[in-house]
Amino acid sequence: MADAPIPQPPIRSPGRRFFWPGGLSARLLILTILFVAGAGAMAVPPALAAFEEQWLLDRVRAAELASLATDVDPDQVMSEALASKLRAGAGVQTVAILDNDGNRFLKVPGPRLARTPYLVDLRDRALGSWLSAPFQTLSGGGEGRMVRVIAEPRFYDAQFIEVVAPDAALKAELKRYLWRLLAVMAFVSAFAGGLVYLSLNFFLVRPMQRITRSMERFAADPEDAAARIAPSGRRDEIGRAEVELGRMQGELHTALASRARLAALGEAVAKINHDLRNMLTSAQIASERLAALKDPKVTQALPRLERALDRAVTLASDVLTYGKTQEAAPDARPMLLAPALEIAAEEARFSERMRLVTGVDPADQVVADPDQLHRILVNLLRNAREAVEQQEGRTAPGQVQVSLAQEDGASLISLADNGPGVSERARERLFQPFAGSTRAGGAGLGLAIARELAVGHGGDLSLAQTGPEGSVFELRLPGAPPRLAAAKRRRAPSSEV
Repeated sequence: MADAPIPQPPIRSPGRRFFWPGGLSARLLILTILFVAGAGAMAVPPALAAFEEQWLLDRVRAAELASLATDVDPDQVMSEALASKLRAGAGVQTVAILDNDGNRFLKVPGPRLARTPYLVDLRDRALGSWLSAPFQTLSGGGEGRMVRVIAEPRFYDAQFIEVVAPDAALKAELKRYLWRLLAVMAFVSAFAGGLVYLSLNFFLVRPMQRITRSMERFAADPEDAAARIAPSGRRDEIGRAEVELGRMQGELHTALASRARLAALGEAVAKINHDLRNMLTSAQIASERLAALKDPKVTQALPRLERALDRAVTLASDVLTYGKTQEAAPDARPMLLAPALEIAAEEARFSERMRLVTGVDPADQVVADPDQLHRILVNLLRNAREAVEQQEGRTAPGQVQVSLAQEDGASLISLADNGPGVSERARERLFQPFAGSTRAGGAGLGLAIARELAVGHGGDLSLAQTGPEGSVFELRLPGAPPRLAAAKRRRAPSSEV
């Protein structure tokens, strides 16, 4: 049976809270710029902190050298003029030293400060304060702001040396260094980002765009030979994707061509089958007229002719039924099972040589589509009858025993026959159309149609067990029946049809 197209729900694109380009190449460019710029931005705080620390340390060393002038003077007294020159040369306001005895000496005196300077200790600084110091310097405002710097002395045997210097020059130097750093970072980011983008675009994006275009062209026209991708010969994942895509396109092209041929062939077979069934019906009418004759030879050959005609008519009907585009959706509703079994057995031509033994109570119900359940039961019962009739050397009458049970909220109908069983080779493809026939001359459509109708109900049809003593088929139908008489009272004795 041809697969009907399954309706797909419309695909809704999620709303975007912010702009994001759709192309892979544009996204790659933006992400490359952001990542490289982010990596460069992470280097800015350490660079600024190192620059500020070196600048302050240079002022400390210059002030320390300048303070040595007091040691040269015999009286070790510094005039105001000399102190002014030393302060201007070192770029500081005062220089003081704390010796090992704890005495503080003002080596280069300076003017009285209007504001208390903020402290920077270069001897032992935590990482957080070291990184944040340049930004505190840049964000600090007000004229005449001073910084008090403490460091270890190089030329004095003392505990530390401290200087007080205006931070205006430090702020100006930091700003100039920051702009130079940003310019270098922008150049490096653009250059490195461009190289990364071009490399990824060449090795990844362009091959993926080529694969995408091939998929789109093939989806638009599978018959177009130019739409199939030609592998580039790469040995990485992109090359493997190209090879697999080319193989898949080739297989799909072959499958589509085969499906088109099968569709045309199926249409022709349906037309031929329809006419053939009409011819077989006429032959059946002729055989019935022959049955009225009293010729012994005709009477002897007539049963074989009738069986051949019945098989041919059944085959034609099954092929036409299976050739429908789509089965109608089942109209499932509660229905009595016992009458449905009797009607199906009558249509399956059960007789004295083939009996239906049912343990189903007349009040037991199942939830199913009456017409489709009838077709399922007829196919199963007819298969059982034909298997028994074709069993060589059989003398005992055949029978199919039917029972109904409730299991996990579903109805389970079991049909057990005493036929020859299903061969192991036939079991593998039992429910496949045109491949699962268990008898000579069969088309293998009865069980395929029956299972398809059961699946359409949301249930299933399966071969529960088989062997030389017979086979058991189980038909599961979802939905518990309104009531099972067996659950209310003792089941009535089995009846035969």
